[in-house]
Amino acid sequence: MAAVNADPEVMRWIRDGNVRDEQQTRGGIQAWEDEWESQGFGLFAVEIRSTGELAGFTGLSVPNFLPEVLPAVEVGWRLGRSHWGQGLATEAARAAVRFGFEERGLERIVSIAQVGNDASVRIMTKLGMRPVRETVNLTSGRRVRVFELSSDQYVTATR
Repeated sequence: MAAVNADPEVMRWIRDGNVRDEQQTRGGIQAWEDEWESQGFGLFAVEIRSTGELAGFTGLSVPNFLPEVLPAVEVGWRLGRSHWGQGLATEAARAAVRFGFEERGLERIVSIAQVGNDASVRIMTKLGMRPVRETVNLTSGRRVRVFELSSDQYVTATR
């Protein structure tokens, strides 16, 4: 995961765009593990089945960095560049959304992308999410678009 977080192209659309070193990555992983304990959901490792290689992560988290959307649970993903364009992020995020609605009984899931991050917007659209607002992430100063999917929309789409 440290190698993924150290890639400037991967991190371009994450918060302020800065890469993370190994110590910062370890701290992030600890925070993800703590969220599993406190919330009953969190981030999943995405591995390539045939090789066991870590591709990155997907999963659910509380988007505390954007208080105006709270209370909310966000689906997110981050994959190493060598795994882009293969449908892995969509497949993994779809599984996380299913987990959120079917296993955790969430009423709504959001996803947040910086304006210009068209690849993430395409994934959100494939998940059935709809844009609900554009705002500024105060921690980074960057414009973001918030997408949303309700449990009712999810049930209708999966019938």
